Amino acid sequence: MALGPVRPSPLVEQAAARLRAQITGGAWTVGTRLPGETTLAKELGVGRSTVREALRALAGAGLVRPRQGSGVFVIATEAAQDWPTRLRRAAVTDVYEVRMAVEVHAARLAAERRTAEDMTAIEEALAGRRAAGDADDPAFVDADIAFHAAVVAAAHNPVLADLFTEFTPVLREGLIELLTLTGLRTTDPDTGDRAHEALVRAVAAGDAEAAADILRAELTDPFAG
Repeated sequence: MALGPVRPSPLVEQAAARLRAQITGGAWTVGTRLPGETTLAKELGVGRSTVREALRALAGAGLVRPRQGSGVFVIATEAAQDWPTRLRRAAVTDVYEVRMAVEVHAARLAAERRTAEDMTAIEEALAGRRAAGDADDPAFVDADIAFHAAVVAAAHNPVLADLFTEFTPVLREGLIELLTLTGLRTTDPDTGDRAHEALVRAVAAGDAEAAADILRAELTDPFAG
């Protein structure tokens, strides 16, 4: 399959796309050493700097890897998906299992590390949850997620906070669907309130194990209690 020259600008994107097509189309299999920059530049009709940037883009996508003194080699035929993309395509149940691990540990850390400011934020988030929406209003889910985010923030671990932020779109979609299908808040407007209040008390008391246990039970049945 001939590469063929690319059209003017954006040259790097076009060059990367042509090279990617060679890899994903099977012309260059895993372990194959790519032609040198000079050869690729000539075939694509671009400068070596453009080829270099295109190869850097392919390396960032996990398709190729340069080896010092040996050249650039194909290491995969499918681009690696970034974390947000993987989460958007993941099953809600899979995300929820990981959420369990992240939030339970965050609750434990929050009980150990919370500040007065953290407790104010958590208590305000609980009040917001209690006041949010009617019946199956998505505003209730948003308020519920905001409460959990406040607890995660109190753990003072930026990695846990970032992970929770990445989960949020998938969680929101899944929880809204759950409320819509079950109509839980129609029959129980205070869904989950006792568990959330107990979590606040455990975090405020510095009881790490109680906080973890309460949150674990709450996530197992997110709108019980």
